[in-house]
Amino acid sequence: MRKLIGFGFILLLILSLAAIGLAQLKSQSDVKVGETRFVCACGPECPCNSIAKKAGNCTCGKPMVEAKAVKVEAGQATFQIGDRQQVFKTVGKYACACGPDCPCQMISQNPGKCTCGKDMKAVN
Repeated sequence: MRKLIGFGFILLLILSLAAIGLAQLKSQSDVKVGETRFVCACGPECPCNSIAKKAGNCTCGKPMVEAKAVKVEAGQATFQIGDRQQVFKTVGKYACACGPDCPCQMISQNPGKCTCGKDMKAVN
């Protein structure tokens, strides 16, 4: 009985740590100055604010464009999109649900489809 309780506790601890790690990994873009990402080019008025490592469509349905990070601060990154710059949040309310090894690493402020076609999931 004691071994069963100990095993259950260890399993619960491992699952809790894994869930915390996945939530942090999925909800935040780890962009650095000089790196390129695919971003929503609809402009600052667009509420989706999508960023991804893989090309595809934003959660608003428009094609993402490749852009270079020119400034990164706590919680936001500024990308050069053509001849203009736009600030994006680097912590998303929604993230691609394709798992911890997700090649998309897409975050967004709106629900929708990830660049790989899976549904975005709300991040707690």
